[in-house]
Amino acid sequence: MKHTREEQMAAFGRLLDILDELRVKCPWDRVQTNETLRPNTIEEVYELSDALLQEDDKNICKELGDVLLHVVFYAKIGDEKQQFDIKDVCDRLCDKLIFRHPHVFGEQQVNGTDQVLKNWEELKLKEKGGNKRTLSGVPASLPSLIKAFRIQEKAQNVGFDWDTADGAWDKLQEEFAELREALKHEAAPEEGDRPQVAEYDEVEAEFGDLLFSAVNVGRLSGLNPDSALEHTNQKFTRRFNYVEECALAQGRKLKDMTLAEMDALWDEAKAKGL
Repeated sequence: MKHTREEQMAAFGRLLDILDELRVKCPWDRVQTNETLRPNTIEEVYELSDALLQEDDKNICKELGDVLLHVVFYAKIGDEKQQFDIKDVCDRLCDKLIFRHPHVFGEQQVNGTDQVLKNWEELKLKEKGGNKRTLSGVPASLPSLIKAFRIQEKAQNVGFDWDTADGAWDKLQEEFAELREALKHEAAPEEGDRPQVAEYDEVEAEFGDLLFSAVNVGRLSGLNPDSALEHTNQKFTRRFNYVEECALAQGRKLKDMTLAEMDALWDEAKAKGL
């Protein structure tokens, strides 16, 4: 359903009015702080992510509302502390969007999305109070897989990147060989002995390099590694659940089945398109 800008602004104003009232009259809302809201905000963002992956438009709408509530809640707290309010949040965002889109709001010419992204990173470095280093804008608390992807994207935007996915693929093969070599040289501890920590540190380092290189291959092939891995997680879960349900239907537990029996049920799940 298409709404007019006036209807949209009225709905946003209604949200602000409701939050004002909740902040005064609701015991729970009244005591919330930035610190207490933060874990809930993270949860809401992940719930939105789930809805987006499932392409569930109805649920996307619901989860966007939950995330928006947190945005206006933080702005309300900022207003109470006399630091900023929702107008400041919107104004700062608008100013940033205009500044970082000179090809839309200025006279700069671009020849595609790659140029837009490159300009975006360059403009971020020029902003007053902005990131002073290329990678400083990558949040430290990002999940490692997403962080690797964002680090590589930012490095790409300043020209530090492979020319093609072929170079990244060769590096992946190299890292795979180095990991295998590190595993071969890992000392096999005798009975009662503990393995040397340094040996495991080396293997972990090589495994990390392999994963980082795999992210590079995916990125340069036009794939988002986080989305790809999540789809695989979901696929594995569907098939594994099928195997377990079949086992239970037979009055058996998975731990009592042979691997060959479980593999046969797994193949059935694949054949069913799960």
